[in-house]
Amino acid sequence: MGAHTLSAEKRRKNILSVVLAIISVIYVLPVLAVVLNSFKLNTFVKTHTFSLPTGEMWAGFSNFITGMTFGSYPFWKSVCYSVVITVLSTGLILLCTSMAAWYIARVDSKICRIIYYLCVFSMVVPFQMVMYTLSKTADSLHLNTPWTIPVVYLGFGAGLAIFMFVGFVKSIPLEIEEAASIDGCSPVRTYFSVVMPMLKPTMISVGILEIMWVWNDYLLPYLVLDINEYRTIPIHIQYLKGSYGTVDLGATMALILLSIIPVIIFYLTCQKHIIKGVAAGAVKG
Repeated sequence: MGAHTLSAEKRRKNILSVVLAIISVIYVLPVLAVVLNSFKLNTFVKTHTFSLPTGEMWAGFSNFITGMTFGSYPFWKSVCYSVVITVLSTGLILLCTSMAAWYIARVDSKICRIIYYLCVFSMVVPFQMVMYTLSKTADSLHLNTPWTIPVVYLGFGAGLAIFMFVGFVKSIPLEIEEAASIDGCSPVRTYFSVVMPMLKPTMISVGILEIMWVWNDYLLPYLVLDINEYRTIPIHIQYLKGSYGTVDLGATMALILLSIIPVIIFYLTCQKHIIKGVAAGAVKG
């Protein structure tokens, strides 16, 4: 009976492993297509999408050169704007939401609970519902530059960040903060000297998720920024069009590959922190 149960359990695990392997391959296929087509001549991208770039299809690094030198808008400028927006947005989200989550978790009042539930509710609101009014509001408040758009990202990134931070703060013993208060620490100093170092696992986790979101985001910068003056990498790729609307697919794939490489490396390097941070934020105090 026991051997039969173990055998059935092993078969289930094997079947599950095969199913998950197939799903993984399906998810990897689009990335593989980008890699393969970034080294093909434009004429073969549509006709030989999943073929290896060999023989007459091989384009070498000409697609990368074409993509980075196409048009009058410099590619390096788009890279700089993407870096600035990503760094400022992520930093602002981490600082503001962690402080807000600490206050919400420790001051367990009715107003704090309402604010918390509103932040959680904002996670399920589709961006398409508010994008037009948001664009007009950003213009009227002059939030339409790479240095001010992080304020807009703060509003959309606060929901998930506060949800994760509140869960982790509730697991921190209150006695640690009380000891700091007895030693003469003000609330601000208590946060930066005591609470913030303990939030490191969740901060890393939230930071990774926010960086991947902001770096790859296309719609929000496209609606808010002046695209003639400020272009992020996704917007720059969108404008790889020649005369009569023709698109160089080889160059497009090359720039897409360049844009996803930093995120993939960053994610693979820090993925263990995501699991730790999510597990820590799931603790209910």
